[in-house]
This record gives sequence, structure tokens and C-alpha cells, in this order.
Amino acid sequence: MPTESQILQQRLRGAIRGEVLFDAFSRGRYSTDASIYQIEPLGIVVPKTSDDALAALEIAAELGVPILPRGAGTSQCGQTVGSALVIDNSKHLARMLELDVDARTAWVEPGIVLDELNRELKPHGLWFPVDVSTSAQATIGGMTANNSCGARSLRYGNMVHNVLGVEAWLSSGEIALFAAAENAANGKRVAELTATVRGLYEREREEIAHRVPQVQRRVAGYNLDMATSDTFNMAQILVGSEGTLGYFRKVELKLATLPTHKTLGVVHFPTFYQAMDLTRHIVGLEPAAIELVDRTMIDLSREIAAFRATVDKVIRGEPEAILLVEFAGDERGPQIEKLGRLAELMGDLGLPGSVVAIEDSALQRDVWEVRKAGLNIMMSMKGDGKPVSFIEDCAVPLEHLADYTDRLTQVFEKHGTRGTFYAHASVGCLHVRPVLNMRSPEGARKMRAIAEEACALVQQYKGSYSGEHGDGLVRSEWIEPIYGPRLAAAFTEIKRAFDPKGLMNPGKIVAASKMDDRQLFRFKPEYRTPPIDTGLDWSEHEVGAENRGRGFAAAVEMCNNNGHCRKFDAGTMCPSYRVTRDERDVTRGRANSLRLALSGQLGPEALVSSDMHATMALCVACKGCKRECPTGVDMAAMKTEFLYQYHRVRPRSLREKLVAHLPRYAGTLARLAPLANLRNRLPGLPALGEALLGFAARRSLPKWRRDFFREREALDSAELGPRNADDREVVLLADTFNRYFEPENLRAALRVLQAGGYRVSVPD
Repeated sequence: MPTESQILQQRLRGAIRGEVLFDAFSRGRYSTDASIYQIEPLGIVVPKTSDDALAALEIAAELGVPILPRGAGTSQCGQTVGSALVIDNSKHLARMLELDVDARTAWVEPGIVLDELNRELKPHGLWFPVDVSTSAQATIGGMTANNSCGARSLRYGNMVHNVLGVEAWLSSGEIALFAAAENAANGKRVAELTATVRGLYEREREEIAHRVPQVQRRVAGYNLDMATSDTFNMAQILVGSEGTLGYFRKVELKLATLPTHKTLGVVHFPTFYQAMDLTRHIVGLEPAAIELVDRTMIDLSREIAAFRATVDKVIRGEPEAILLVEFAGDERGPQIEKLGRLAELMGDLGLPGSVVAIEDSALQRDVWEVRKAGLNIMMSMKGDGKPVSFIEDCAVPLEHLADYTDRLTQVFEKHGTRGTFYAHASVGCLHVRPVLNMRSPEGARKMRAIAEEACALVQQYKGSYSGEHGDGLVRSEWIEPIYGPRLAAAFTEIKRAFDPKGLMNPGKIVAASKMDDRQLFRFKPEYRTPPIDTGLDWSEHEVGAENRGRGFAAAVEMCNNNGHCRKFDAGTMCPSYRVTRDERDVTRGRANSLRLALSGQLGPEALVSSDMHATMALCVACKGCKRECPTGVDMAAMKTEFLYQYHRVRPRSLREKLVAHLPRYAGTLARLAPLANLRNRLPGLPALGEALLGFAARRSLPKWRRDFFREREALDSAELGPRNADDREVVLLADTFNRYFEPENLRAALRVLQAGGYRVSVPD
């Protein structure tokens, strides 16, 4: 008798052309996002078309299986993890469908990445201005579900201000267009839902006025407060719904004209309090953005090779905090003038000479890259203590920002920890993360205590407890304390109207679990990583008593699932993912698999299994991640360690032995080059070589050269005279491939060095 899981798999595999993944390794890779949580999904579907996605949704709904739409999986609050069928939009459903340049609107599929969208829009002088820091990997579907904001929301607003329409499937399988309420083409079902939402608004009008925080950064619950007139756009209810109301088929966006000129002022502050207190004065200059970077982030940035040079160029002395103040517009002159006014303002406020003015666009871009990497930079701390996201985007009115951050710092000190602060000072929404050890019961206890005190502070200052990154598993339970029982009940009614069976991403926004339930954590109470005898030295990661002897595991655990390795904008990381777009082949996917294997969650022999070998196979050891991953994940070294462990119990193949011992026999085969090169020329030999040796028949092998490079060439071509003290000597290392396959490289190097006056030695 087949199990429910087997029935679901069979139905899905028979109905869709996309990938259907139910193996333990795949479910493990999709069990986490960038939050502290880990919940294994029932299975994963990677649809090739919208029809595939609809078929998966209909089958799941028919069988009563919960559904969880997912983009890049970079949510920080646990929105994209759950015991559900995950539908991954990011691989195939990633196109811009329609563009109206004159109207400045576009319809896009949910899996399109923000940076990719903006690349397509740039030739038209347009962009989508909700510029989240994860723009290189964040999908529009995820941003819409989260009601994302961005550094320039002071000018452009949040997603809810920039989404014009959403076409979605409900859990019943019905397709619905959510747009302006007066659009009769929206259909009967949408009309019914609109009437429900509007009725709830009228019923709770007074409670909304009393309870909903009057700050721009508020994304908790559903946007019921926006149902204020007959022109209400029902898409605004879908924005911020975290996949709990419907599955987005496509999204209509309001675009903006690209600003032609930008300037940037880096304002230095001797105290953190001053940075917070004076932000409200800077807002009066009408900048496009004001972003905070605190001392902790400055110091950590200097330790990361990719950012060190930029930080050294723009930071003067040792400030406790800086503010990045950007001005943008169509003309250069006014932006330079505003930069001058900023310097004057800071002088009037008692901080003359505190502004570093940046007009160079390349340097501006580099500075913003450091700020955009802020979260990941914070997570680069070694050891069990990490900055933890749970109160990290509370928003308060600007006039209270300095007092709020000061009192929150005192809360951290009371509980024996410290916090990191950065991000959106312009709108009173700072990313605040206390440093906690979430592998210990004490860490969870402190998290609950700090959350309760932070919530009380936010209430006192009439702010928003959930200001940017949504509710998910970590903040849904705090909706009622801020919004009150009446509005929390109204949110439940909205959920019931859209999703009567409760199948769409259950447990988020309504019917929430406790945020400190350790069974939902990535590091559950029973989490252990037994010590192993490693081939490489991982001792630099053995920070703290708990990490003694577990350096390799601690290094793997540095991956916080931020997904920066999914980027396509620049750099190297991760080349194999850029080809396959499979979660298995991204640095994050490999790190997750290693962590789950080391902790025994994939079975006792998972670390040396064929599934792990397949997971690591396409890592080309380019070391792009070592330089570009902000948390310092070095997958090339981890692959070396894996292969060491793997081959301790599994013999190497003949192909691997031939590659490993190539230097030993290369000289012999080079002398037999005509014979050795027959493999590429004679029909049948490539297929035979693949069968016997494991070298792919479709790939030609390097061509052996009889005129291979010999050490004596350095002596024969050098004009050797008597040695003297002024001789400059250099050793030319002739590697196997240049020596026996491309000797012209070594000969060219030899000519250049000798022309430069060097005495060249080539070791045997």
C-alpha cells in the first residue's frame, strides 16, 4: 500500500515536466532559509512552466497537502520553510512578460531576480526602485510576498506602493486577478474577496486608526488599513501575505525613471547616539537614502578582503558610526550642491569636517556594495555567538530613534550580550541583531526575554515591530501584542476567506507557532556533530570551548543561507550554479548538505555517500566563494576535505588515478604523442575510453606534444656570463600541462624574463 508521500510523488511525476524532488538530500537543502529555523519540506517541485506550477498546486490541494511558494529562499524570518510541498519558482519562472515603456509598467514572473529585471529595464532608462540589499538574488515574487522595502524607500516607498496587480492561483485552483477594485474584469471570486476585505475595514476602522503604527516601515499582518476607498487595489492585500493567500502567477510593477546623477556623503560620528539623533535633521535635505553603518560592521568589513580597500578609502579615523547619505536626480549640479549643504549642516550641528564627499560613481557603487552586504558581514563572526534576527527591523518614529536604540542597547547589556546596528536610519528602521548562541538553551531564553522587552519599547514609541522583513515564524506571534486581538482576528478572517482549507504556507501570519520553539531551530536541542579525523587544519574555526575539535563542522556552519552565492551580477561565485541553477550546485546547497551529514540528519554514512559525492561533483574549486562569500565559506577547501573522507572508505576510480598520477607518466606519453593522440581521431576510441576510463566521449582530450618543454632550454637560450652580485635570478616553474601540452606558454615566459635581464632556472 503506497504511503501518502508516494502517492503525491507519483501524481506529480505523472503530471508535470519539471523536477520532482523527494530524496533526503533535496529536502534537507530546502529545509532552511536565511533565518534560524529548519523544517523539512514534504517534497519540492521545480516547475518548468506556469502550467506545471498549477498542476502541482491542484494535486496538492486535492490531497490536502500544504503548499509553500519559494523564490531565492533568503527570507530572514522563516517564511520559506515549512512542512509543505515547496514550489521553487527561481529556476524557470523568471521572465519579464510584458513591458510598457510609456506607462512605465511591467508584468513579470515571480522567479525573476531584481538585478536581472533592472538589467533588462536599463536600456529603456527605467528601473524597479525597491532596491533591497539582496538584489542580486532576491526574486520579485519573494519581494512581493514580503512587502520588501530597500535603501531608497524614503523616496520610492515599499513594494505595496509599487505593485499594481497580482495574478494568483488560490488553493482551490481558481485563477484570480487582483488589481484596482473598479476593474470589473477581475471576476466574481475577486469581487467576493474584495467585499470581505472592505467589510472588515469598515468594521474595524476605529481599531485600525488606533492600532496601526503610523510609520512607513510596517509590514506585519495583512494590509487591511489600505482598504480605504472604492479605488482600493486588492493587490495590496496580496503584497506582504507571505504566500498564505495565493500562489503568484505574475506580478505587475510600477517602474521609475533611472536617476542620471548621484552623489554620496559619508558622515562620520564620534558616538552612535549622535548618528541616531541627528538623522532627523539630515532628512530635511531630501536625500534619496540615509543608511547607517555601525562600528562593528566597519571593523568586520576591514577583515574581509573584498571590502577592505573600499573601507580604507572612505573611513577617516575610528568613528563609532557613519551615515551614507545619497542624493539623486537628473542634473549633476543640484546633487553636488546638496552634498555641500550636507557638510554645512553637519558643521552647524557641531561636527565640522565630518563628511567625506564622493562624486565618483565607481567608488559610490563600491561603498553601497559594502552596505548591501551588511547582514552577511555581521554573520562572518566566528564562534557559536552570532547576530540573530528576531527584532532586527523594528521601526520607530525618527524623533524617538536615538532613545530607542540607546534603551535597546541597555536591554542587551542587561542580558549579557551586545547588538549590531545598521541600515535604514532615514525611516527609523534599523537592522538590530543581538549576539546569541542559538545552539544553547540559554540562547533561546535570552531571545525570548529580549523580544518581550523590545516589543514593549516599540509599543511605547508607537512603532512597528515588523518593519521590513515580514512575520514568518519569528514574528507572527507578535502581531497580536502590537495590533491587538480585534485586528489579529480580522487577519484570520482574511486568511479563511482566501484559503478556507488553510493549505497556503500555514503557520505564518495567523495560527503561528512560538518563535522560540527549539524544535523548529536549525540547531535543535539534539543537534550534535561528532568529532572526525580531518585531513586539513580547521583549527581557526575552533572559537570557544564548545567548538574544540569540531573546526570542520564550525566552518560549514558559517553558511547562514543568505544566498549570495546565487548571484549573477558579477564576480565568480558560484560558476556551476550559474549553469545548472540547481540548489544542489550552489555553495549554500553544498554547505547545507555537509552540515546535515556531519550532524547525522541524513543518515550515519551520509558524509561519504554517493549522494554527497554528486552534491560536491560540480564544485570546480575556483575559490570564488572564499573571496566573495561574506561569511567566509571556503567550499574548495571543504570539497578537498570531503574527498579525503570519501576516499578513506571508497577506492579511487581509474580515471581519478590517471589524473592524479599524470605528472609521473606524462613524459613517456609525450614521446609517443602520435600514438597517444589517436584517441581524439579514431572513431570508437572516445566511447571505448569513456567505458573503460571514465573520460567523457564528447570531450576531446588535451593534445600531447612531442616538442614538449625541456629544462635545458633555459640554459641553451641564456647568454650566461660570469655571475656577479647584481644578477637577478628567477625560478620558472614548468607545470605538467604547460610542459607537455602547451609548451609555447613556457617558451614565451622564458623570452620575456630573459629580455628583462633575469637569469632563469627551471627545476626538474
